[in-house]
Amino acid sequence: MTPSTGAATPDLTPAGTPLPRLWLLRHGETEWSRDGRYTGLTDLPLTGNGERQAVEAKRHFEGVAFDAVYTSPLQRATRTAALAGFPDADVLPYAHEWDYGDNEGQSSALIRQQNPGYLIWTHGAPQGESLHEVAERADRVISLVQAGCGTPADRDPQAQPVQNALLVAHGHFLRIVAARWLAFNAVEGRRFVLGTAAVCVLGWDKQTPAIVHWNL
Repeated sequence: MTPSTGAATPDLTPAGTPLPRLWLLRHGETEWSRDGRYTGLTDLPLTGNGERQAVEAKRHFEGVAFDAVYTSPLQRATRTAALAGFPDADVLPYAHEWDYGDNEGQSSALIRQQNPGYLIWTHGAPQGESLHEVAERADRVISLVQAGCGTPADRDPQAQPVQNALLVAHGHFLRIVAARWLAFNAVEGRRFVLGTAAVCVLGWDKQTPAIVHWNL
């Protein structure tokens, strides 16, 4: 089922256009995502099931006109974008997944056997990126999408506002994008469960950043 495209009286930018919606698409399944292993910068392909998931995600975008489509540079995201109908998505070099450092390729379950109570949101990724560094990258995406909109994230008020943008990326990164869109601290991304090839929509309610759809 395709999500509704908006309310009858949309929130408006200074230019009089509706405030933008940021659609999110997590990449399809890989071997490591299937097995619950941290997959940051390791450039794994999709599994056969992951490719099917990406194709199935296309139905959520029917009837939506995108002003901009972006993808992480990693192949599991670019391939998902292509299979979902966006082979010419613009690559955002800073939209890659969290660099997990020493945790790369390990399962969170195994890490917790060695370190009970471990949670990446609070314990971090040893020898990898800090949560703050990932949040800074997420904020760059939000500023790009909200350029010209007169919002607190708008860093280019002379830009032409977009109405619908799509970002194809990764589980942790997209959860942090969602938290930052809502003006929450990045750690609150832990509250947003996100499956492989899931589709989400971030938007507005009376000028307040809001989740319109999640984990479709």
